[in-house]
Amino acid sequence: MKKTLTGIVKSDKMTGTAAVTVTSVKTHPLYLKKTKWTKSYLADNQVKAKAGDTVVMESVRPISKNKSWKIVSIKK
Repeated sequence: MKKTLTGIVKSDKMTGTAAVTVTSVKTHPLYLKKTKWTKSYLADNQVKAKAGDTVVMESVRPISKNKSWKIVSIKK
């Protein structure tokens, strides 16, 4: 089963690779305070997404040392 994440492209300056920032909201189990978490992923960019685009990416087998996600589509 492949996981999917939605994020915003932060950088597309690498050849065939984009840095995608994913934001999520997590709730503390005891205090129930909601906090915003951001994590950055390197993703294979075959759909030519540009910086600022909202994209959907899915997990794939490791492509390189740090890259194991692939951009599937660009959300408008």
